Parts: sequence; C-alpha cells; structure tokens
Amino acid sequence: MSGLPETPKIPYGGDYNPEQWPEEVWDADHRLFGRAGIDTLTVGVFAWSLLQPAPDTYDFTVLDRILDRAAAEGRRVVLATGTAALPPWLARAHPEVNRTDFEGRRHGYGQRHNFCPSSPAYRRLSTALAGRIARRYADHPALLAWHINNEYGGACYCTLCADAFRGWLRERYGSLDALNDAWWSTFWSHRYTEWAEIEPPSALTEHWRGPDHTAFQGLTLDYRRFTTDALLGCFLAEKEAVREHSPHTPVTTNFMGMFRPLDYHRWAPHLDFASWDSYPPLDAPPTRSALAHDLMRGLKDGAPFWLMEQTPSTTACRDVNPLRRPGELRLASWQAVAHGADAVLYFQLRASRGACEKYHGAVIGHAGRDDTRVFREVAELGRELAEAGALSLGARTPARTALLFDWDSWWALEMSDGPSRLVKYLDVVHDYYRAARAAGADVDVVPVTADLDPYDVVLAPVLHLVKGDLAARLEAVAERGGTVLTTFLSARGDEHDRAFLADVPGPLGPLMGVRVDEWDSRPAGVTGRVRLGADEVAARLVFEIVVPVGAEQVGTYLSDFYAGTPAVTRNRFGERGGEGWYVATRLDDAGTDEVVRRVLARHGLTGPYADAAAAGVETSARVTPDGTRLLFLLNHAGTEATLTAHATGTDVLTGKRYEKGEPLVLDPLGVVLLRLE
Repeated sequence: MSGLPETPKIPYGGDYNPEQWPEEVWDADHRLFGRAGIDTLTVGVFAWSLLQPAPDTYDFTVLDRILDRAAAEGRRVVLATGTAALPPWLARAHPEVNRTDFEGRRHGYGQRHNFCPSSPAYRRLSTALAGRIARRYADHPALLAWHINNEYGGACYCTLCADAFRGWLRERYGSLDALNDAWWSTFWSHRYTEWAEIEPPSALTEHWRGPDHTAFQGLTLDYRRFTTDALLGCFLAEKEAVREHSPHTPVTTNFMGMFRPLDYHRWAPHLDFASWDSYPPLDAPPTRSALAHDLMRGLKDGAPFWLMEQTPSTTACRDVNPLRRPGELRLASWQAVAHGADAVLYFQLRASRGACEKYHGAVIGHAGRDDTRVFREVAELGRELAEAGALSLGARTPARTALLFDWDSWWALEMSDGPSRLVKYLDVVHDYYRAARAAGADVDVVPVTADLDPYDVVLAPVLHLVKGDLAARLEAVAERGGTVLTTFLSARGDEHDRAFLADVPGPLGPLMGVRVDEWDSRPAGVTGRVRLGADEVAARLVFEIVVPVGAEQVGTYLSDFYAGTPAVTRNRFGERGGEGWYVATRLDDAGTDEVVRRVLARHGLTGPYADAAAAGVETSARVTPDGTRLLFLLNHAGTEATLTAHATGTDVLTGKRYEKGEPLVLDPLGVVLLRLE
C-alpha cells in the first residue's frame, strides 16, 4: 500500500510512553485523552530494551496491554519499531555498534542516535526486532501506521563506515580514474591509486576547524551523500522486515524539517507518507515553519503530510526554552494544516518523570491535571479538529510558484572556502520564500529533479550546484513564457562541486543573460546600497560584479568601484516572453520583496490578500479531492486584524458567513478557515 492512513478525521494525539508508568496511571491517561479529543497514540518509539531485554529474549507483555487498551478505548496506534536507541546489552556485546565521532573517538554506550549505520550487528538485530513486532501486531485492530526508528540523524567515521564508503564509491564511480577526476585529486597530491587509500573526511583527515572546513569539497560532499544513504539503508531494512508481515499498513519515519545532515529528497520515494517533528525557535518568524511544512509537502509531490510531533507548551533541549503563549499552539497547529498536514500530534502526551525530557512540555503534566491552561487549549483544539472532521483530508495546495530546495547546494555552499562563509543557505532561501508568501502566493518547495511544468514562476536562490539537465529544464520554463529567478553564488559548480569551465553563472548564463567576472565579499557589518526602481534598498555579504550579455539592468549598485553596474537584471528569453532574473547580492527584505512581487505580478500570482502580510496575516489555500476550495487566514500578530473578504465563504470554525467585500476581522493570533463558494 502507498499513501496516507485512512482516517475519518484529522488524527489528533501524539507520543505516549505508558511503559514508564504503572497501569493505574493509564486509566487516568485515557480518561484525559477522552476529554481532550485525543484519538491517536504513537507508542514504542524507545522500547527496545523493554521488548528485548537480552539477546535471545523477547517480551511483548507490556506492549500487548498498551495496544489492547488503546483498541478497547477506540484509539488508533502509530506503532514504532523501537530501534531508535540501543539497549545497553547490545552495545556491550557488540562494541563496534557504537559510533565513532568526527574527532575519531569511539563512543561508549549512552544517549540516543547512537548506532553505527554500517554495523552488521545493528542491522541484523534491529530488523529482527522490527520483523517480530510486525508479525505480532500486523492485524491488531488498533494499528494505524508503522513508525520506523525515530528522527534519523548523525554520522559515523569508524572502520566499518570507511569500508562501506569505499564500496559506495565503487558503485557510484566505477573506477578510480572517474573518482579522481570528480574530486580533482591532482590538487595537493591526492591522486588515489587504490580504493583502500580513501579515508572518510574527518578532523583527522581532510578537515580543520570543524565539519564545514574541508580541503576537498567533492570528498566531503560524497560522504554526506553516503551518510544519507547508509541511514536510509537502515530504514529500508526495517521497512522490508515490516512489509513481510504487514504489506498494506502505511509506513513512515519522522523527519525534522530543514534538517541539514540528511537529504530527505533521497528518502522520500521510500515513505508511504511524509511526517515530521516541528520545533521551531519561538522567536523565528512564522514563515520559517511555513517553509518547513511546504518542504515536507513537496517530498511526496504535493501530497499531505503528518505533523508527527510538536510541543504543546515548551521544549527542553535548548539553553532557554520559552513557553508558548496563549493561542500560539492553536495557531501553529492550524498553520500546519493550512500547509498540508493531515494529522496534528504532540510530543509528549504525559510528561516523563525523569531524565533529560522531564521538563519538556506535555499535554498531561506530572500532577495529571485537566484544569491547566495547556490542557484546556489542547482540548479546545481537539474539539475544533473534530468538528472540522474530514474536510481538509487529502486536500492539495494549488501553487503555481515553485521554490527549488537542494541539499547538495546547501552542503556545497556552506563548506566552500569563499567567497563568504557568512552566507547561509537557509537564510537566503527563506528570504525568497518569505517574499513570495508576503505577496500572497502559495509556494511548492520542490527538489531540483521535480517536474517544473505546472509552474509559472521558479525561484532558485543560491542554487550553488547545477546538476544533470536542470539548466535545460529551467530554460524550458522560460521558453513557455514562465519566469526563473536565481541569485548570487548560484551555478558555481557541477554535481561534484567542480567549477564550470565557463563564465559565471555557468550553464545558467544563457537564461540569465549575464556574465560575472568578479565578486566582492564584505563583513557582516558592511552595508551597500542598491537603487531598485524609485527606491533605495540595502545589500550585504556578497556583491557580484555583473556584465550584461543581453539582460536589462533593473537594480543598480550605488557604492564602491562597481557603483552604476547591475545588482539585479532581467533577461528576455524565448519566443513567448519568458524571463530570467538574476539578483547579484543579498538584498534586504524590502529589496527582495520588490523583486519577487514584480516577478509574481507578471503572472498574476500576487494573491488577493497580498497586503495582509503587512498586518501579520498569513494566507494559504488548499483544494479538497472533491474540488472544495479552502482558504486559511492566520493572524500571527498580537493585535486584531481587519481584512476585506475577496470571495464569499463560510468560516468552518465558527459557522459565520462572509460575503465578498464584507469586513473580515481576525482576533489576535486568530484563525479563520473559509470554505469558499
């Protein structure tokens, strides 16, 4: 089976660890679940040492009771394979299963995410446990979905991983000649003559001052790809073990949004549905979470995803852990639904009594009360989701704007020795995403391999590597009349991070109609000025010196020796009026907004509520399988916002009907969900 679990409404609940508590506490939990509208429990995530207390001993007694109790209460279970953290006996019996870190230290037992992905012992025992769990519970009435492992991440640099890396390289390159060419290994006398000479890039080999300072970018880039594939191999082994006994129940693992270490695009085809854990810094702008939601939706070609975890109140993993203010939990949850979430789940349902997460937010605190503010907010949201029912399940986002997101470019940009280590991939990508959302456009965040035919506008900021046929496919967007925008530090390297033997921006040069001969990098405190239309905006970090080769100058540098040269250009491309826009510096928000709005307006993609963003209101559209149009209005401001209804519709959450042209008022942190007519 492929796809999302079938449910009558948006599943509501979260991570539940009743194995930590006596069964009389379970009674209280289920009573409180009923009051809060909680119908879905994620169980068994870290249960390995409970389920397999010794190498040849399995004990499912407690898990049997947990699932049977859930079924008796009418609740469904997302059942984990329990393999996310090693049991102590396994680390003792097989020391090689413990990871070796970037500095070359073999770790002892402890923490979590603590296994070597190349360890045969880990692979054998984890898949054995997953298979036993699947065989036992495949037909259990409470089972809703399978949850493989948990929040995969981390890297290992042991001898097992070194051997596995060499095998991965043999398969990728076929010959040492091809590998030497890809890594440009004639530099610094690095030409390899035997596969055994290749070492993982670490603090003991090619790196200095940390993982992003490497002598050979191609080598480090490939090790990050290898790590992604090694952990994916662990997932696939467990998934296969589960599928042997449970061929039809959907399978997922919980991602972590914009998580740098793993390329989720390489994982996406192997999940039945995407799910992720949302823990944004509470001082981050709401568009950061929106970008992550849209990235998760883009993993499965626009299909809905599950919000597998979020905190109902506070986290416990940061130096300072602010509390969600009244109304913020509801707003964040509806924002997830607005961007494609078909489930709203929490970590955690009951607070742990001990260890490092005892202060992490929970629906039910240590005292087990139902009269706390947090519990009341969770219960009220549960009521709203129940009343909304299945309305938004399966709904899609009708976006005509795509934003390209590329892990390879992220890795390559941030480990490049020049022009500037101050340029951060996510920051620049967010600049352009935020500007498009502020203009009222819905945005699909997609991989560079995505089909671009559905889109009129493609935003490709800091697309540092241009791989395969991407340049030709971007030209095709413009040839049919669309617009492609890219920025400074784009198209600098191929898939191996080798510089193109051409003028910058390499294969994007014909589409952009520019040539970049030089670039100036400045400290964070240095600000340049750019004339953009009638306005003057700020720019910083990198200033590329552009020579037009057919492009029109749209923005102009006002300072330094390159004053008067282009900072923003537009190039007419193709016979249908397509355009390529090039932004040669990091503009401030006002400048980015102006450029993106002009691009979107050309295609009629600025939304009817485009001005609402200035008042703190986010808009997002979804279309249900039966064609019903839904419009979410989310007020992220602490003050009331008044808009004008641009279409007739009914607020699903209150039943209030709005006629076109009528004032539409949102409370502070308020949500309106319009079913449009």
